[in-house]
Amino acid sequence: MSARDSILDAVRTGLGHIRTDPAAARREADALLQDLDAIRPPLLAEDLVDAFVARLVTPKVAATAERIADAAALPAAVARYLEARGLPAVVALQPAAVLQALDWSGFELHDRVAPDETIAVGAARWGIAETGSLVFHSDAETPILANFLPLHHLVMVRADAILAYLDDYAAATAGQRPPRNVNIITGASGTTDIEGSLVLGAHGPRYLHVVIVGRHPGEAA
Repeated sequence: MSARDSILDAVRTGLGHIRTDPAAARREADALLQDLDAIRPPLLAEDLVDAFVARLVTPKVAATAERIADAAALPAAVARYLEARGLPAVVALQPAAVLQALDWSGFELHDRVAPDETIAVGAARWGIAETGSLVFHSDAETPILANFLPLHHLVMVRADAILAYLDDYAAATAGQRPPRNVNIITGASGTTDIEGSLVLGAHGPRYLHVVIVGRHPGEAA
């Protein structure tokens, strides 16, 4: 019996008595973690950044992405994005120190995101290559509404903060004091509630553009 078959058999067995034997349920849950490689889906590329980008640009995630060598190049990347779409150089900037320290000459900056904001620029704590997700923790530098109000959301994430799998994020934050709010955002906002047709921008940004800064450790120059 393969490792995957063993895990599936454990799940089927556990479901039969999970309500009557909590200890057994715990054992079954532990068994699922014994061979994560057997149940993790394959990434879309060997390099984590390449895998992350490949997932981001899939139709289901519906985001766009680019890479820059250094955070100092972020304003230029934002300017290119706006020029390509004929948008004004007016952005709401997340109050993160890493963003505030950059040279935004030539931009009109808003210090908070309005309900009808066209463009907001933010910074994510982590990226998840498995799903193409971005992780935000609420704090003084990360107002949560900035992730949901703008039409265009442009997000910077460091290459060395890209994790392979969602459970790697759980492991990275184990034992830490949790924030009041965690947003795990996967692509542009979309819904298929009406006749199964995908509509973007229904509950948040219609466009998501991710700018990856630097190289992932071990990536060839």
